[in-house]
Amino acid sequence: MASQSESEAIEHIVLFKVKDEAEPSKVKAWLDALNALSSLDQVAQLTAAPLIQTTTTSSSATSLNFTHILHSRYNSKQDLKAYTIHPRHDSAVKDHGLPIVEDIMAFDWVAPDLHLAVTPKPKPGSAIRVSFFKLKEEEEGKKSEILGVLKETKDGLLLGQQKKISELSYGENFSPERSRGYSLAYLAVFPGHTELEDSNEELGKLKHKFKDFVESEVVVDFLIPSSSSSV
Repeated sequence: MASQSESEAIEHIVLFKVKDEAEPSKVKAWLDALNALSSLDQVAQLTAAPLIQTTTTSSSATSLNFTHILHSRYNSKQDLKAYTIHPRHDSAVKDHGLPIVEDIMAFDWVAPDLHLAVTPKPKPGSAIRVSFFKLKEEEEGKKSEILGVLKETKDGLLLGQQKKISELSYGENFSPERSRGYSLAYLAVFPGHTELEDSNEELGKLKHKFKDFVESEVVVDFLIPSSSSSV
């Protein structure tokens, strides 16, 4: 399998808005087809699941009312590309997803210091929060400063006085075609939903450090389901 470097991995996230009238059985079949992609050789980790919460900080982003997420990880951009053109991926998207999905947003980043070979995979019941940031046009040059703040947080892996967070990944999007102008993101893994909720104040303090650079933010939360095919 191709390798980007020993200290880098690829995060791939797709947000979906499923049609209100979609039949539950078809939604389940679609999620099952997506989760089954975790068995592909190119995939290091993969989970598709419903969102438990979506929030935005800008009135212009209120239409981004997503319902589901696919989060997957790869050892290289080449592996991600091979995954996206794989026939099984094509079938999951076109045969199962196309009839029931009305909107998507996709985001990819290189995650510094994320060692997929040694990083524990999120366990069933783990809670994950992903925040996507669109910077003000005049503040595009501040990306490195924001990434520096996220790196400091990752290096400590401490929010407040307790280690409630299991893992923090962050980076700059390298696939802008479907990201709606959102250019930076972080993904935080928590042991469970309680720990995520207890960390809201600390996460707020983290974002306060660069809030003046941000035009809008989309935040999504989801749980790793007990029946997940995350590998």
